[in-house]
Amino acid sequence: MNTMTLWHISGWEFAALAAAALLVGFSKTAVSGANTVSLAVFAAVLPARASTGVLLPLLITGDVLAVLTYRRHAHWPTLWRLFPAVAVGVVAGTLFLVWAGDGAVRTSIGAILLLMAGVTVWRRRRAEAGEEPDAVTTRAGRMKARSYGVLGGFTTMVANAGGPVMSMYLLSAGFRKLGFLGTSAFFFLIVNVSKVPFSAGLGLIDGRSLLLDAALAVFVLPGALLGRWAVDRINQRLFEQLVIAATVVGGVQLLLR
Repeated sequence: MNTMTLWHISGWEFAALAAAALLVGFSKTAVSGANTVSLAVFAAVLPARASTGVLLPLLITGDVLAVLTYRRHAHWPTLWRLFPAVAVGVVAGTLFLVWAGDGAVRTSIGAILLLMAGVTVWRRRRAEAGEEPDAVTTRAGRMKARSYGVLGGFTTMVANAGGPVMSMYLLSAGFRKLGFLGTSAFFFLIVNVSKVPFSAGLGLIDGRSLLLDAALAVFVLPGALLGRWAVDRINQRLFEQLVIAATVVGGVQLLLR
């Protein structure tokens, strides 16, 4: 990747990236998975492959803030159940990035965004219909954890888009708000840190990309603080509808580029 292209962004493009970085912080402490909007913005402003490498350190910054906020509420048995399957998905995603060019990555990100919007709508309709989630201790629950883990690992490696996958799994497993946020915080901190060597090896992270991250990271903190303030006040249903709409628009835009 020629990271010199990271410097050739206009003031409006930097403002868009800054807003997306703020949303990263907000999503980590309020609505996990909302950063699919950030993903669409980064992939629209930057080259698609480069965008995944620039976004990753910002996600880790948000993860650290989320862990500091919700560290007492994590459910570690669930995390240990997920990690082996996630590792398989991360390796598969790395192999895909070795093969895929920028156009294929952009198309894949767009398709993943639309898929995540679809499964989010499906999850909400199941919840509204009153369907009972599978218990995580049953055989069906273990199979579900493996399938979600592989998909989450692949999507987070290819497009940093594992949030909606894990959100659907944790909600279907019956987690309440604080348990959901605490478990999700540790999950993504560990997974995202483990992705750094793969991304660096693929040339997606280097000195120039980290300098851009340093300029954008200052926007993650106010987003995280805003999310912590809003988590007990936000209208969840309306916000999810807005996130789904923005995700669909971002996915379609990437597919049409």
